[in-house]
Amino acid sequence: MPVRRVFIFLTFGVLALLASISISPALRIAAAPALQETPSTQVPPTPEPTAQPPTGKLSIADEVCLGCHGQPGQSLTLQNGDVLELFVPAEMHQGSIHGKLGYACVQCHTTVGEYPHPKFSAIDRRDATEQLNTACARCHRQQNDFSKDSAHEAARERGIREAALCVDCHTAHEVRELNNPQTGKLVQDVKTWIPERCALCHNAIYLKYQASVHGSALSDGNPDVPTCIDCHGVHNIPDPRTASFRLKSPQICAKCHTNPALMAKYDLPTDVLNTYVADFHGQTVALFEKQAPDAQVNKPVCYDCHGVHDISRVDDPTSGLEMQQNLLTRCKVCHPDASTSFPSAWMSHYIPSPDHYAVVYYVNLFYKFFIPGTLGGMALLVVMDVSRLLINRSRRRRSPPPTAPETDQIDQVEIDNAQEAASPAAPDIKSEAQATEAPPLQPDQTREAAFPELLTEPPNQDQPAAERTEPNSSDSQVEHG
Repeated sequence: MPVRRVFIFLTFGVLALLASISISPALRIAAAPALQETPSTQVPPTPEPTAQPPTGKLSIADEVCLGCHGQPGQSLTLQNGDVLELFVPAEMHQGSIHGKLGYACVQCHTTVGEYPHPKFSAIDRRDATEQLNTACARCHRQQNDFSKDSAHEAARERGIREAALCVDCHTAHEVRELNNPQTGKLVQDVKTWIPERCALCHNAIYLKYQASVHGSALSDGNPDVPTCIDCHGVHNIPDPRTASFRLKSPQICAKCHTNPALMAKYDLPTDVLNTYVADFHGQTVALFEKQAPDAQVNKPVCYDCHGVHDISRVDDPTSGLEMQQNLLTRCKVCHPDASTSFPSAWMSHYIPSPDHYAVVYYVNLFYKFFIPGTLGGMALLVVMDVSRLLINRSRRRRSPPPTAPETDQIDQVEIDNAQEAASPAAPDIKSEAQATEAPPLQPDQTREAAFPELLTEPPNQDQPAAERTEPNSSDSQVEHG
């Protein structure tokens, strides 16, 4: 009976498996339209031709557009009286990245059709820019999404209409090629162009940057110095006045100042971040950055000492921090009671060495060997103790158990040893008794020992009676007995 039941189960299992194999292709074919529009094994059908939209998106060549807009004097008066310039020189569009890639005017201006164009209405020039700016998002959706999280968009939500839009930075018709197609890096003249575009709104900051160690090097053609976007970002520009940006600012500076290849070109150290984090200032900032990135911290970050946009060389005689007086001035911002010797308590960005802060160097060197030696010795003792314990247990398991007589004998020996240890001065009674014991008696000696009177000679009959010794009462008792 059990064999028959097993055979039935196996038969039904095989039939079910064969059925599932035969049905699964049909299920996959039925489910294919829900996953994709056309099956992957078939060629997609050719779509039916549709009529040209009334706007004529791609039916109008750039030459047609520039036939009018390439002529000066084209303008539009807006509702508030502002004049919107509609003149676009042909070389401006053709020299842009859009013109070089072959994009047509109507791919951005999709609402225009055959002449006359649909009516365009705007309150003022800024309103016109805001309406036309939406065309950028159709191709640059990712960058547009990034800009939604920027400080510019937050300012616009607060009602500041002047906050930057795409065309404010990139322009409308002369959009530049920013990156080298071969290397992917910024084109050299673009690095100079970027601060100039930011200066359209942030001119006061631009003037400080231009006079700084970074801006002056950029003006001299140095491609390695940072520009605005290297510190503030490109499209998702955060608000630099927040506590989060302040706590993360050391990492922004570290992008360049911890790069060995870049710093080697200018003979600058790369340990500035490590020495800052090891300092009492940097330790607090690093801790808050990880635990509470939105908390306000009164400890200084890089730009509190070196400046924000007006960063100068450390050896600059007027503002460089290598000058003791300049450093003291910086310290007094947070420590108003600081004396002239106050900056000497700070190790700057030096790593302790026999030349710089020798006491700190040798103390660190001592603990560098003392702590590992102590902990290593303790760990070795623990390992040895555990090893001996395991060895002893292993030996006990391998050795056979003792028999009962041997156990009794061992126990008796242990008891005797314990008694001897408890009374070491007690004399050996058994040994003394053996020493005083007489040797074993012979049969005749035994009788004589039991009856000593038999050893005495009988009295002489010739001796007078008076000289005879009377036996004592004990002798008579023995004799009568």
